[in-house]
Amino acid sequence: MARARQRFMNDTAANTPLKKTWFQKFGYHFVRISTLIMFKILFRIRFENLENIPQSGPVLICPNHQSHFDPMLIGSASRRRMNFVAKKQLFNVWFVGWMIRFLDSIPLDREGMSAGGIKATLKCLKRGEMVLMFPEGTRTPDGEMKKVLPGFCALVKRTEACLLPVGIQGAWDVWPRYRSYPLPGPKIVIVFGKPISAARIRELDDQQLVETLDREIRDCVETSKKIRSGKSRRIATAE
Repeated sequence: MARARQRFMNDTAANTPLKKTWFQKFGYHFVRISTLIMFKILFRIRFENLENIPQSGPVLICPNHQSHFDPMLIGSASRRRMNFVAKKQLFNVWFVGWMIRFLDSIPLDREGMSAGGIKATLKCLKRGEMVLMFPEGTRTPDGEMKKVLPGFCALVKRTEACLLPVGIQGAWDVWPRYRSYPLPGPKIVIVFGKPISAARIRELDDQQLVETLDREIRDCVETSKKIRSGKSRRIATAE
């Protein structure tokens, strides 16, 4: 009886959004707006299809990964608070490390997400929050998108979260992997695709889900390339 009661209390806590203090709320939005202004000035950042960001419910945001700036680029786009899965090494990077600590980031080991990281991510999603995760696992070595890895599958299937594909283009030019510091100037375009619903996710096995997410992120990346070059203004993703 005691175990059942404790299990019920744990499940209830996991599905209840954590209340933030006024300082945490103010601090998050102050950082977000300040970062957004900085990116607009330095990199002429442009967002497309912000209406595709769900305003409620658990969401696993899945962009391609071009630079250390990517978490802040995505985070500055949405008024809705999100959590970040970030490599432990980033916690030692100037400015980026301070930022992701302040934003309650979930650490990721070199070998992948630890048991603690998986547990923390599951808790966030079960509380109906948004979590940003890079399904490629690491930054691109050459500016091109790598294959999506299957690590996200269990997270969304256990939490009924939807997937939000995102394409980033231009961040590689700002801060490529081989350079230790960013350079202002290049334009950055970020395109948000249509969410992959929990109902659709249930219909797919892991391999199909990986292929679907990979394809839709690439669609967003291609559209962001066209917008950045002035060849397109619209996105078309599969239903």
